[in-house]
Amino acid sequence: MPVEMNGQTYYRTSEACRIAGISKNTYLRWTREGQLPDIEQRDRRGWRLFTEHDLVRLVDEATRVDRVAIVTGQGVIE
Repeated sequence: MPVEMNGQTYYRTSEACRIAGISKNTYLRWTREGQLPDIEQRDRRGWRLFTEHDLVRLVDEATRVDRVAIVTGQGVIE
């Protein structure tokens, strides 16, 4: 359930990950590996609070498609 503070809507990690379609472990791995910057806004318990902008960035990363070359017996497919 989103949290409202000072007219701003925030989402906790589990909610943000559910919206992005990834697991919380995936998000934490991405931040640990530097693939995504960690969220700066936190509540008094230290839990991350995602803004709408943070959610867009997370969804973009979750749905990004990297072009990789697939090597087959008949050549390379990109």
